[in-house]
Amino acid sequence: MRKIILLSSLLLFITIFSQAQKYTISGYITDAKNGETLINASVFDANTVKGNVSNSYGYYSLTIPKANVEIEYSYVGYATQNRIFKLSKDTVINIHLNQSTELSEVTIIGARKELGVQGSQMSAIEVPISQIKSIPSLFGETDVIKALQLLPGVKAGTEGAAGMYVRGGGPDENLLLLDGVPVYNVNHMFGFFSVFNADAIKNVTLYKGSFPARFGGRLSSVVDIRMKDGDNKKYHGNITIGLIASKINFEGPLFNENTTFNISARRTYVDLFIDPLISLTSSQSGAGKASAGYYFYDLNAKINHKISDKDRLYLSAYMGDDVAYAKFTTAELYDNNGSKLTTSEGLNFNWGNIVSALRWNHIITNKLFMNATTSYTRYRYDMGIGFEMSTKGNGISNTDYYKMGFKSGIEDYTAKVDFDYAPNTNHDIKFGANYTFHTFRPGVQWAKTKISLGITTLSMDTTIGDQNINSHETMLYAEDNITINNYIKANVGLHYSTFIVQGQFYHSLQPRLGLRFLVNDRLSFKGGYANMSQYIHLLSNSSINLPTDLWVPVTKRILPMISNQFSVGAFYSFPNIVELSVETYYKNMTNLIEYKDGATFMGSSTGWEDKVNMGRGWAYGIEFLAQKTIGKTTGWVGYTWSKTERLFDRPGQEINNGEVFPAKYDRRHDVSIVVSHKFSERIDVSATWVYSTGNNATLALQNFASTSMQTNVNDNYNYYSNSLPYINHRNNYRFNDYHRLDLGVNFHKQKKHGLRTWNFSIYNAYNQYNPFLVYESNDMSGKPVLKQISLFPIIPSISYSYKF
Repeated sequence: MRKIILLSSLLLFITIFSQAQKYTISGYITDAKNGETLINASVFDANTVKGNVSNSYGYYSLTIPKANVEIEYSYVGYATQNRIFKLSKDTVINIHLNQSTELSEVTIIGARKELGVQGSQMSAIEVPISQIKSIPSLFGETDVIKALQLLPGVKAGTEGAAGMYVRGGGPDENLLLLDGVPVYNVNHMFGFFSVFNADAIKNVTLYKGSFPARFGGRLSSVVDIRMKDGDNKKYHGNITIGLIASKINFEGPLFNENTTFNISARRTYVDLFIDPLISLTSSQSGAGKASAGYYFYDLNAKINHKISDKDRLYLSAYMGDDVAYAKFTTAELYDNNGSKLTTSEGLNFNWGNIVSALRWNHIITNKLFMNATTSYTRYRYDMGIGFEMSTKGNGISNTDYYKMGFKSGIEDYTAKVDFDYAPNTNHDIKFGANYTFHTFRPGVQWAKTKISLGITTLSMDTTIGDQNINSHETMLYAEDNITINNYIKANVGLHYSTFIVQGQFYHSLQPRLGLRFLVNDRLSFKGGYANMSQYIHLLSNSSINLPTDLWVPVTKRILPMISNQFSVGAFYSFPNIVELSVETYYKNMTNLIEYKDGATFMGSSTGWEDKVNMGRGWAYGIEFLAQKTIGKTTGWVGYTWSKTERLFDRPGQEINNGEVFPAKYDRRHDVSIVVSHKFSERIDVSATWVYSTGNNATLALQNFASTSMQTNVNDNYNYYSNSLPYINHRNNYRFNDYHRLDLGVNFHKQKKHGLRTWNFSIYNAYNQYNPFLVYESNDMSGKPVLKQISLFPIIPSISYSYKF
């Protein structure tokens, strides 16, 4: 009897063990046409109802029980592939998906299982680059940041600017990543365009809250931008010629299919027309010679090499600069001694970024994926003005000058390692570490002087301002996307960071939580919490995004910024019709900094720490998004109601008398409507309409009478009555509401060697005079009035592109 029991127990154990045996299916998911990796492609087993998604490098891992399996591979805009087989061992399957002709109209934001109704992640949206390119834009220049501004919870700054204000945060509170590397200043043309060239980009994902633990260092948002790897099948590219800029993209295999490249370049050419015109006009006037111009350029490059089935190497780089210059030289004058005198004045203003990264992907096991990265980032600007006088004749040749300027910047060296671990279908674990060595150059004023006195020459160089600051930043994180049961899914994580600067040690443990409750396949409810810390600040005292804004670190006196954000939402999907989402959030922020009243980054040798005050703020709101993703007509409607306030009441650091005041970009209502329609393969149209409550400003809306006394030479007293401006509150004036309609149409024609496209677009189609600046003035009768400056009227544009 005992033998029978032992034998039965052994058979039961073997049966349970065999049933519990699991194997892993893994590999890369790529585009069959060009070999480009597909990020967040879906992998799903119909038999076990388990699935996963590919990571940022197209790698997936799915561990399921030994059995007959029916694996479905899918991605928005691509034809689904199925693999039916008996899973009896670990299996590597590299999948090449074909673009679907049936879904060719899908050009809008595509929901995926990680983000949509099914996923645990909320407050995140993936934006296909095809949709970004179809949105009408200023001067016809496609812009990633301006496309993100059309989403709920994201506000633009001033008219036409590429700044982002996400859920009550400032522009410095957005972590903008290019292939995983931070970019500090993303503005071209004083903020009216961003540095991201759409031709070089493969994928854009925006996180507005409930941040995964793998992201850190900013309070308000993460914009994760991934560059294209390059076509491994054939050479092809695209050339675009527009009103103010032209660009080119070229990609293909470098040696064979194992090595690919992608390179993109863009340059504006307004200076090529303006500079000769200014020179000609000044020459004809006889007053002297003048030259002036402005341009920016971008260069993106990426090389991808497949070392083996388990190892891949990537080298990517971005370089871009803005250059503004002006010089005026007076006509030659002669003194009584016959000496020739010439004077000149000049301005040079340059700013730009370098971003480079070397990364190595390695499959350690079929369940464990590693990405190791080293990167270098540099942002700098240098502004200089000068006056020069030259004297020649009678044996004398002197040149006297006075030049002054201001320069600042930040430089990073980073090493990091990230791991993706998928032990089974209930857990998707990510963990890693990051170290960055920062060098901050908060701001240095310099001056050079040379004066000739007879045979003696006096030269003097002076430099004042803050010294360079070195700092060390480390990050450790771990997160797990857990499937608890068929209804409940959670993303749980911890992010730990340290920052060492000037002998001061700061550290922060930041919990993250995302929770999803699935009612049915169409409806889910989600909640999220994220604690974020930020160790760097952007000092700005301008209403637009200028390169003179200063990046500075925390110090012994300036503490890290900290935020806590809570959010809940409901998500509903009408299959193949429309997807709906409603989210509400509350965020508090501490240790925010702003310039003191009247303070500026120039004009004093005082350190920047003495020019700022520290305070706190909070923001809350509700966001609605309805989007249609399939069909000839696609688009979305977004609406945001929000409120953002600030309070600076610390002793000695009061702003607004220590009372609560609205933030500059506190707007109650934001509406965006985006529609695209494809008439045929040759014609498609798009339209965008936006509306928002006006920005805030601080203006003297009242005056009070003041009496002044003055004496004359006979000690007689005269009294004068003055009217002085009175400001009762910071940000006490609200601009008029902002609204604008943009239209665009594309005409495509297939040529022998490629596709030709003409784009016609109209920015601000009904010529609305939106406020850019409001200032105090007087009318014809001398009464004080407020006057408005509008920047962009109706602007038509045209561009030609050829894809070969």
